[in-house]
Amino acid sequence: MATVTLLSDAELSPEARAVFEDIRKTRQSDFVNNFWRALAHDPKTLRRTWESIKEVMAPGALDPKVKEMLYVAVSIAHGCSYCIHSHTAAARAKGMTDAEYREMVAIVGMASETNRLVTALGVPVDDAFLVNAPSTRDLCTRAACRTTGIRVG
Repeated sequence: MATVTLLSDAELSPEARAVFEDIRKTRQSDFVNNFWRALAHDPKTLRRTWESIKEVMAPGALDPKVKEMLYVAVSIAHGCSYCIHSHTAAARAKGMTDAEYREMVAIVGMASETNRLVTALGVPVDDAFLVNAPSTRDLCTRAACRTTGIRVG
């Protein structure tokens, strides 16, 4: 159940109406979903959020389907039912298969489990995994890298 009313087009302020027009134009659809209708009570937040979504989800290095699948994965991890449903629909529209969905969900579940185990156990990050560490080639001998699965050379 919504904690705010979902504004109809007739109830929109001029500022919110302009954002809705841009949503429709950008998505090439007359449909404006409930998330935007809830945000429409605060036109500044509505505009800021829409502009950020447009920027992040715009064409880039990642395939559009992958972007939607990442959105679903984060939404699962955060427990956002609305986002899981809306971005699963978007990912399916961009070609996500049932097999890809099942595999992604398995990865999210496994990552959640291992993240909690590592956190609870206080496991220190291996030097070879540190982003700002010297190259893996400098840290690993071939034997050590074989045991960790890191490929060198």
